[in-house]
Formats: sequence, structure tokens, C-alpha cells
Amino acid sequence: MGFSTLIDILGSMIVGGMLLLILFRLNDAAIENTFNYGGDLIVQQNLVEVVQLLEYDFRKIGYCKDWEKIPNPTTAILSADSTSINFLTDVDSDEEVDTVHYYLGSRDSLTSTPNPNDRILYRVVNHDAPAGANLGVTQFRLLYFNALGDTINFPITVPGQIHTMQINITIESTVAYDNKYSSVFWRQIRLAARNLNNR
Repeated sequence: MGFSTLIDILGSMIVGGMLLLILFRLNDAAIENTFNYGGDLIVQQNLVEVVQLLEYDFRKIGYCKDWEKIPNPTTAILSADSTSINFLTDVDSDEEVDTVHYYLGSRDSLTSTPNPNDRILYRVVNHDAPAGANLGVTQFRLLYFNALGDTINFPITVPGQIHTMQINITIESTVAYDNKYSSVFWRQIRLAARNLNNR
């Protein structure tokens, strides 16, 4: 009877240990899934914020409530590069022409997050201080096309040739789980500001 009891105790310890290991693995998997799904949600929300602002501003390139202040839409884009653009618009519809400048900050300018690839996408209206938020932008790339749909090569010396543009944005989470960052990519193909078509 003593030997049988020892076998029962030993068997129950083995079964209990296996159940405990399964519980620990389930707990780790639940934490990882929660972190990953939460990271995916935050990344997608950040993407929506960035895209809404970009599309709002970019679709207004060359717009002014008083149209006579920007009579020639070919002069609305002042300068354009692969990671920056400078253009004229009426941001707040007050009949005054504003200058808006978007550009991607350097990797060295953002050291407060563990992600080594994220940067700040800056938006400057007129001569205000650059405004930007750490939304995990890792790529902001612009491509430009003329009225025939042909790609305009860099450097762009005549911004008035720009008729449409393509915007590529990649956003990653600022914090990783197990060295994996949640990531999302968005591309706007052939974004055309209505006023650029008024030629």
C-alpha cells in the first residue's frame, strides 16, 4: 500500500507539472497575442491619422477661397523631393494663401523610442514652428507624374510639371514584442489635387 501511494503521488505530480507548463505557455501566448493585436490596432489608428491629414492638405494644393490669389495652379507647388514637398494652399479657408511644407525628419531626431527606424513627419504652416507627432512613420516617399502620366525624375527643377503624385507611407509600432514591430503600409496612387487640373 505504501508503494502504490508513492506511485500515485508521483503520477499526480507529473500530471500537475505538465498542466502547469501548459498553463504557463498559454499565458505567454495570450500576452503575446494581446500585445501584437494591440500594437496592430495602434499602428492602424496612427496610419489613419496621418493619411487623413495628408489627403486633406494635398487635395487642397493650389486652392484658395479667393481664387484670384492663386490664379495659376502651376505655381502652387514650390518645391518637391522624394521625402518633402512645399506648396501653396488656403489651409483654413480664410482667403489668405498659406505655405505648407511636409518633410520627414532624420533617424537621429527621434531617440525617445526603442524602434530605431521611426521618424517624425513634420508639417510646417507658413513660418510656424515645425509640428510633428511620433506616430511611428518609418517611410514617407513621394513620386510625381506629369500630365501624360510619366514619372518626373529627381531632382525636380520645374515643379509646375507635377500633375499627380503617389504617396507611400510605412508605419511601425514604436515598441517591439520579442524584437518584432507591428507594421502597416499604405499607398495612394495618383493623388490629384483638383486645382492642379485647372490649367
